[in-house]
Order: sequence, then C-alpha cells, then structure tokens
Amino acid sequence: MTDHDHDLDAEVLGERRHLLALAYRMLGTVAEAEDAVQETYIRWYRMSQAERDAIHVPRAWLTRAASRVCLTVLDSARMRRERYVGQWLPEPVPISAFAEAGSGPDDPLDRVTLDESISTALLVVLESMTPAERVAFVLHDVFALPFDEIAEVVGRTPAACRQLASAARRRVQQARARQVPRAEHDRVVQAFAAAARDGDLAGLVAVLDPDVVLRSDGGGIVTAARNPIYGAEKVIRFLMGVLAKNPQADVIEQGTPDGLGFALWDEGRIMGVVTLEVIAGRIANVRMVLNPDKLTLWT
Repeated sequence: MTDHDHDLDAEVLGERRHLLALAYRMLGTVAEAEDAVQETYIRWYRMSQAERDAIHVPRAWLTRAASRVCLTVLDSARMRRERYVGQWLPEPVPISAFAEAGSGPDDPLDRVTLDESISTALLVVLESMTPAERVAFVLHDVFALPFDEIAEVVGRTPAACRQLASAARRRVQQARARQVPRAEHDRVVQAFAAAARDGDLAGLVAVLDPDVVLRSDGGGIVTAARNPIYGAEKVIRFLMGVLAKNPQADVIEQGTPDGLGFALWDEGRIMGVVTLEVIAGRIANVRMVLNPDKLTLWT
C-alpha cells in the first residue's frame, strides 16, 4: 500500500462525521444514519483501486453516494413507519453530539450543526416531505451543494431539483414563521416547569395552548401513548400520570436544538427526552421520545 493510498484512506474515513451529519438530517435517527454511512463506505471499498484513484474529490463522491443511499432508505421508510408501534418521532440529539464537526469555529459545518437544522421541530417538517424534496433541501439549503450535483443524486434535472428545494423551503419557512425567539421559548418552558413542580394547574393551563398536542414515542419497547393526546386538560393529566408512575425519576431542564426541554433520568439512566414547540407564547407541541433505541447519545 503506497503513502498515497494511506492518505486517501485517512481522507475518506475523515469524512465520517460529515456523512453522519448529512444522513441524520435526511433520515431522522442516528442508527439509520450510521447504517447509511456504513453502506456508503462499503460502496467506496467495493470499487477497484484504479476507480478510487480516478476520484479527485472523495468528499464530493461520498456525499453523493450517501445521499443516494438515504434516498433509497427514505423511499422504504413510509412502510417501516406504518409498521412502527405507536407514534414515530425523530431521534432527539444532545447539542454536543454534532457540535464538534469540522475543524474550527469558522468551519461551515459547525455553523450548520449548531443551527436548528437538527431540531426535532424541523425534522418533523422534513418527515412530511417527499424523499426527493427532503434530499434536495438538505443538500442545497443545509450543505450548500449546487443543483447540478443534486440532480445526479435525485435523478432529475437541475431545474426540477431547484423546484423540489424551493417547495421544501416554503414548508420549512412556514414552520419557522410560527416559532418564537429562543429567549421567549425558554421563558415559557421555565414557567411550565415551575407550574408542574408546584402542581399549579392554573399555571399549567396558562402556558399550554388550548389545542396543544402531545406525542410520545416508545417504539413498542417502553410504555407510551399509542396515539397523539389533544388538548391542554388531557395533556396535563397524561404528564401528571407519567410523573406519578415514576416518582423516583429526575426531570432535568435540558438545552436541546429546539431550545430548553427536559431530560428524564432514573438513577443515572436516561429514560426520555422532551422537546417543546412554543407558538404565540404558549406550548403548542410536546414531543416525548422514550424509545431507548433513540436515546443512545444521551448516556
């Protein structure tokens, strides 16, 4: 093996974080992202040495290959989601999980990873898109790939890819327009936490949107509400029930890509992560991920 081969190997394997960051945004869970990155590397090493040597920018090749793998996974995800027990939510990640990407504070990947493109609220919007829209949006709006390269991935013309990305962007902008500034979000969540701690029902009602929706994802592994829970009164009853059933659990305020949320711990073991969406000064969405397979980065 020549020095060139060693250098190329190191360069290719050094792209792992970038590929994971990309695949996570496309697929919404760390496990699926890791599988997609693994498959991308299998495709790379399946090529002959001559084929690999002919690739001048390995990162560009790997990005396109990983995106194609993700597109295939997304095409079959609809069926898998239908078989999933109860509500399917994207996997919440700690802010620290992707924050080290890139080489320094000015690295564009760092700016990408620290923005809200890994928030549960945004991933839920991405989940509602067609696979091609999602891939075009992530590649163009998050990772700044030109449309002619996206066209190679999606198998459509650059003009069609531009339309896919702009349709996706409209949806994202509509969702973002409803969101409040981070400081207001955190203030409302802190008021909610204080009211819950004090058992102050009037305080809880004041910070919950009357039409609040709670979704909990246990994946059939742990107990969770199979269906969404609608309305402030029912949501309060459900949350109080969860706390009453787990009196030993610690509910800790936790920074998330969505702003302040909560982590539920039991004797040093993570039990759940709660992210909240505040719209017009009140909590409109509560998302609880309790499936242990989606909490691996929190330990």
